[in-house]
Amino acid sequence: MPSRTASALVGLAVAIALAMVFAILNAAAPATAQSLDGVPAALLDDIAAGGRVLADFGVLDGFGHVSARHPGNPRHFLMARSLAPAQVEASDIMEFDEDGNAVDGRGRGLFTERFIHAEIYRARPDVMAVVHTHSAGVIPFSVSRTPLRPLYHNAAFLAAGVPVWDVAHEFPENDMLVRNNAIGRSLATALADRPVALMRGHGDVTVGPSVKVAVFRAYYTDVNAHLQAQAIALGTEVTYLGVAEGAKADAANLAAVDRIWNMWKERVRPPPK
Repeated sequence: MPSRTASALVGLAVAIALAMVFAILNAAAPATAQSLDGVPAALLDDIAAGGRVLADFGVLDGFGHVSARHPGNPRHFLMARSLAPAQVEASDIMEFDEDGNAVDGRGRGLFTERFIHAEIYRARPDVMAVVHTHSAGVIPFSVSRTPLRPLYHNAAFLAAGVPVWDVAHEFPENDMLVRNNAIGRSLATALADRPVALMRGHGDVTVGPSVKVAVFRAYYTDVNAHLQAQAIALGTEVTYLGVAEGAKADAANLAAVDRIWNMWKERVRPPPK
């Protein structure tokens, strides 16, 4: 009988020890990303695809980012960890709060300029997606007195006006990056209710009611900038779209955006693993 008691005690001790080990391991293990529960897989795919599309067109390189407002928590947004846009996959998307803090960081690198997105979403309830690029085409228009204006229908959204934001106006001691909420707030104020704003000597930001529209606008902003520079170089007067025809053309483009978006996504779809 004593031997049975001893065996039972040993078994109990082993069970307690194992339970303690499992508890320690679970406490030390990285948290599972619960924050993306309820986010449609299609939205994560669009965010990842948006970066790959713009990288494929040369609008993005190793820098820049695409984000979307969280569909279940409008005060939060979704954006990839710090990674070159062409390499982003749906599994790289993270959730951020209204101040740009990662909800479930797990040690992953974050984009320095995530505050662009945080402050635009805070200021613009109508915006569902944001794109930030360092588009080479727009840089000359961000540093000169020549305004970026639409000269063909795919860029009709530019007819609403394109403000140029200069970080040095409010933040003279800077490195040109949107490193905090105060700088992001300044950019969001300059953007106001427009779909595009240029960032002096830096790039641009485009917004839209969906990822596909924000990406569409980022691409055609760059295309229009190159075409406008060519048209100006011809040395004669350039005819631009007016505000009314720009609004009508933009509405027509939005109605057909799925056609080009689906083509773009197929073009950059990663090969099966």
